[in-house]
Amino acid sequence: MSILTDKLAEDVVAAVKEAGALLTERGGVREIRAKRPTDFVTNVDFAVQELLRARLSALAGEAQFMGEEQDNSGIDPARPVWILDPVDGTTNLIRNLRHSAVSLALAEGGRVVFGAVYNPYAPELFTARLGGGAYLNGRRISVSGEGRLARSLVSVGTAPGRREWSGRVFAEMRALYDGAVDVRRSGCASLDLCDTACGRLDAYVERWLMPWDYAAGALIAAEAGGAVTDCEGGELKLLEAGGLCAGTPAVHAEVLELLRGL
Repeated sequence: MSILTDKLAEDVVAAVKEAGALLTERGGVREIRAKRPTDFVTNVDFAVQELLRARLSALAGEAQFMGEEQDNSGIDPARPVWILDPVDGTTNLIRNLRHSAVSLALAEGGRVVFGAVYNPYAPELFTARLGGGAYLNGRRISVSGEGRLARSLVSVGTAPGRREWSGRVFAEMRALYDGAVDVRRSGCASLDLCDTACGRLDAYVERWLMPWDYAAGALIAAEAGGAVTDCEGGELKLLEAGGLCAGTPAVHAEVLELLRGL
């Protein structure tokens, strides 16, 4: 039996919005640590994670907690698990680009059943429940319906943590640029997926993401009528890093074909 109820979803959304307010506090980023040369964590990441850990434990203590800023090696995918990126777009936050989000998903039985992505700068709250559609600030959303890559706006991630892939990544970006109207690079996977879900983008491709980067946004995009797979067209792995391709069904298929041909 699912732990997800209407009341739990409502309370979780309230907690996500509470946590998201921490991203916009004046002078909020006071401490920055480099985990890797291109991957950073701040005091805000830890504050958001600990606030939500406490709220979720009180709301649904039976669920496990997977957070970007902790060791997740003991997670059992067969049991309910919250999947949190406390600040998706930490580099954007550090630079005050105002394009970051809190991304939270709930997975049960190996699949994501609920997702919430909150951009406090807009402010915009994207939500979805498995089989229940996708919403932006309470209004139902859908992908653009675009049928051709040649008329599409596509976001492309650069996989900064995998510089050894740069030749492949930028060859793919060039091919997408040549085939589409234009490309974008935002630095926030969850919002790229949500922008695809509501039709601002027609597709999004990134070669290397962690589960907390895409768990909530992938459900939101799929529930908005999008196609969401790995970069080879297979199912996303709930607890594994990998590539992602999302878009309207027709553009998604065309992007996959393009990637296979490179």
